[in-house]
Amino acid sequence: MSAVAQKRDYYEVLGVPRDADADAIKKAYRRAALKYHPDRNPDDAEAEIRFKESAEAYEVLSDPEKRQRYDQFGHRGLEGAAMHDFSGMGVEDIFSMFNDIFGGSMFGGRRRRGGVDLEMELGLTLEEVESGVEKTIEFDRNDVCNHCHGSGGEPGSSRRSCPTCGGYGQVEQSTGFGALFGRIVTACPACRGRGSVIAKPCKACRGSGRERVRRKLAVQIPAGIRDRQGVRVAGEGEPDDSGQRGDLHVYARIHKHALFQRRGDDLMCQVPISFAQAALGAKIEVPSLGGRVELTVPAGTQHGQVFRLTGKGMPHVGTGRRGDELIQVWIEVPRKLNKRQAELLREYAASEDQSVLPESKGFFDKVTEFFSGSGKKNSAHR
Repeated sequence: MSAVAQKRDYYEVLGVPRDADADAIKKAYRRAALKYHPDRNPDDAEAEIRFKESAEAYEVLSDPEKRQRYDQFGHRGLEGAAMHDFSGMGVEDIFSMFNDIFGGSMFGGRRRRGGVDLEMELGLTLEEVESGVEKTIEFDRNDVCNHCHGSGGEPGSSRRSCPTCGGYGQVEQSTGFGALFGRIVTACPACRGRGSVIAKPCKACRGSGRERVRRKLAVQIPAGIRDRQGVRVAGEGEPDDSGQRGDLHVYARIHKHALFQRRGDDLMCQVPISFAQAALGAKIEVPSLGGRVELTVPAGTQHGQVFRLTGKGMPHVGTGRRGDELIQVWIEVPRKLNKRQAELLREYAASEDQSVLPESKGFFDKVTEFFSGSGKKNSAHR
């Protein structure tokens, strides 16, 4: 089987549908880069393969020309195209390459001298979002090993020349296209460009210089935050080799509410009313996040009509300005009537033909015209 045939589908790699837009593809790659990041999966060869595989998929699907060729011909359509050979590259080279793509820091991955960003989701109720809330969160992160203080070696152990690169810190690797492009020089994957390795690795972290720790902290969620919007907690990510920490990105996932639907900063609520209330008008109590509010329903209110309660919606992040609450009423038809109610309704029904509303009269005129034959004739010629 050829190397091309062995590749997984790029859309499957990133977990996106074939009609995904550029933003969805970028977000999917960020998630994959975070999940399979070598710093979060030390000594995990499978994770490193997935990390490179995700980078390769992103390089193709983020390029409109390559993506079109891939959609039409599959992996074979990319043969001969100018692509990086991710299978032969070390993860450091991928970091460097995608630092440029993400404007100096690969989101969810290593940033050059900037630590590793982390992300997590936080469930919130609409009431918590309306007022703003402080939430205590817990998450795991790779931190500096407490035993070796990040050196990767047992206390007092020395370093020796890297056997992979011979102490140069760099190795030559094929680009994958033979003599056409020759070979490239990359950072040594064994020593990560240092030129030396630890003679006696730390027993606690097995030479990685990192250990998995549980972190607990309080995060302030601003009022009005929207679903999937993030809060950045500076310095709560993972450290890089220089000791600098990345950031933690906390993304809001707002739970579905029993009464309200959110539309931007507005809230939508559906409220049932009776036929009598709609016809005669009434004052009714409707729910809002701040408590019950009185709403005047004018006489002649129609099914599905919307009323606006100014300033009863959600606050806008940063400004404090509030949206509105939109009350949509629907008229409930009673399933059962007592004898007296039925008599009154029949009396009403007998009288309403004498005073048909102008809107209704126009509709019934069209119905009469249709069934008289002219409407059917006109429909046949359309």
